[in-house]
Amino acid sequence: MTLIGETAGLLTSLFFALNAVVVTKAGQQVGSMIVNRARVVFALLYLIILNLILYHQALPFDAGSQHWTWLSLSGIIGLALGDAFLFQAYLMIGARLGMLLLSLSTIFGVLEAWIFLNEALSPGEIAGIALALGGTIWVIFERGNHKTQTPRPSVLGVLCGVLAAIGQATGLVFSKQGMMDNFSPISGNVIRMLAAVIALGLITLMQREGGKTVQTLKENPAALQLLALAALIGPVIGVSLSLLAVQNTAVGIASVLTSLSPIFMLPIGHFYFKEQLGWQAIAGTILAMIGVAVLFLV
Repeated sequence: MTLIGETAGLLTSLFFALNAVVVTKAGQQVGSMIVNRARVVFALLYLIILNLILYHQALPFDAGSQHWTWLSLSGIIGLALGDAFLFQAYLMIGARLGMLLLSLSTIFGVLEAWIFLNEALSPGEIAGIALALGGTIWVIFERGNHKTQTPRPSVLGVLCGVLAAIGQATGLVFSKQGMMDNFSPISGNVIRMLAAVIALGLITLMQREGGKTVQTLKENPAALQLLALAALIGPVIGVSLSLLAVQNTAVGIASVLTSLSPIFMLPIGHFYFKEQLGWQAIAGTILAMIGVAVLFLV
């Protein structure tokens, strides 16, 4: 029994958690929207270099039209629009509720894969997903118990969070379609990132934010260095692993395993930020890990 997809999904969450730390530091200096624009540009440059080294071409021109179509749609919906809605949700309703709503992507992913890909999960797989998702939600609630100022929930903010979850789920489903025939995750990521860069570039131009973005990054070289690192950890390594995961396992399983970043954030927060872990966080982590174990064993 090969567990390439499951292992890749778990590693995706680890790299996304590390990415969140770096992105947060950069976002404190230049803002979340500039972070989103700059990191995909850096990521595309890294991926082009990788593709040149591995396959001797900047872009995967030999890929079929289906690869280009599905992966481009995945990049636009999952990376450009999905992340834009997520960042807006964080601003309007706070990180805790935003993360909670994003966890719904697992449910949306299972439903979309069932409707459009005819993917059926076994009772054991459904139980593993439920345990992992339940443990993650429990951890998110515990992390929200700290006495911090959070924005008052709004209907628009909740809607943005739900749309972010739908975007992430739909991006995975489209990636599944685009990663057929053992297509290279690196090449697939190049296509996704290129589509995201073009989409975000057009949005930035329409908002007339291009000059401001460049000027802000020039004035904050430290943030620029952090974004260069964040792009490597998240959009390059993390997203490539997520494509490998969805290529080698069911969308529902890949969705929950790539959404465990809040679990990995606990030890990072404890050892790096010196945060105290409550019993609820520990219990939620144990529950989530039991769910992951079930997914690896069924």
